[in-house]
Amino acid sequence: MPTSFLDTVSTTLASLEEDGLIKIEREILSAQKGRITVADGTESRPGVINMCANNYLGLADSPALVESAKDALDHQGYGMASVRFICGTQKSHRVLERRLAQFLGKDDSILFAACFDANGGLFEALLGPEDAVVSDSLNHASIIDGIRLCKAKRYRYENSNMADLEKQLVLAKEAGARFVMIATDGVFSMDGYLANLPEITRLAKKFDALVMVDDCHSTGFMGPQGRGTAAHFGVNDDVDILTGTLGKALGGALGGYIAGPQPVVDLLRQRARPYLFSNALPPSIVASSLAALTIVEQADDLREQLFVNTVYWREGLTNLGFTLLPGEHPIVPVMLGDAKLAQEMASRLFDLGVYVSPFFYPVVPKGSARIRTQINATHTRDDLDEALAAFNQAAIETGLLV
Repeated sequence: MPTSFLDTVSTTLASLEEDGLIKIEREILSAQKGRITVADGTESRPGVINMCANNYLGLADSPALVESAKDALDHQGYGMASVRFICGTQKSHRVLERRLAQFLGKDDSILFAACFDANGGLFEALLGPEDAVVSDSLNHASIIDGIRLCKAKRYRYENSNMADLEKQLVLAKEAGARFVMIATDGVFSMDGYLANLPEITRLAKKFDALVMVDDCHSTGFMGPQGRGTAAHFGVNDDVDILTGTLGKALGGALGGYIAGPQPVVDLLRQRARPYLFSNALPPSIVASSLAALTIVEQADDLREQLFVNTVYWREGLTNLGFTLLPGEHPIVPVMLGDAKLAQEMASRLFDLGVYVSPFFYPVVPKGSARIRTQINATHTRDDLDEALAAFNQAAIETGLLV
């Protein structure tokens, strides 16, 4: 490798370091849960309050899921060593796909290694150069990348600005688009905002457009029985395609899916490149995901506790004087503005026994650095009170609060 190339890479890293934009990974030494053991140099820190996992219902260390995974390992083996259409499909894969479809109110679903792959394979398989995609400006990177891979014309509207969405739909139709697909996150993960699905689906009907929703940050806990944002708003029948993950509320492992009309799913099996060229999900993941769905369908108590915790946490931070983005979702961003301050605050919080992650450019726009806190159903009132006290102390010590 040329020395000049490595020098350029090193210079880039040094620049990121100087600007306070280096991301730091901490090693967890325990199972993922509300309190975890984290490596701290050569030592370990037990009992750290985890405020940054996507483990909304606390199922990541569920004994039922672990037991299901173990049983699948014993009876179905470790991995499939093949893509689905060659010899990588077990009966359990189709059972899970049908269960997901039934849960989400769609004809069928198709599994992927991750929702990033699902979104990456969706648009190219379904849309051509004569079509158009109208995408929210704050959509997840996987949607952005998936749209880039397809040849459809691209239009972007300001986040949740329905007047701008209508403007872009008009432009797409005037340009002669055969089919138009509106693509949006159900929940915008950096902000915790919910997409305005009632108005999006109304405009879709007006312009005869398709609606695709990525529900990664809502499946399992938003809406009746945790069926997601479309169910939450009562517009599930008006959303054509749902994508989501098994890696957050549904157990926290890995895997993604697309759910929708039967012909759409059938065509994706023939054309979606991440599906055609990636190994099938391991049997243990499939089995534990089926167990997670069974729990989720009966988990009204966990969902209720999750939102009780969320309200308590939001009110606590607000009373301390922090600036929050408004919302009802368990993603609660604490706005700090400066990237270095966000890193300093996160570091001090870790010293005080609270694990959070700072977010800054390019993950969020410059000047909008934040600590994105995430609540789960297994956080106790003592956990939240201890975390609030740590936030208060860290903010005073860093000069954020007086």
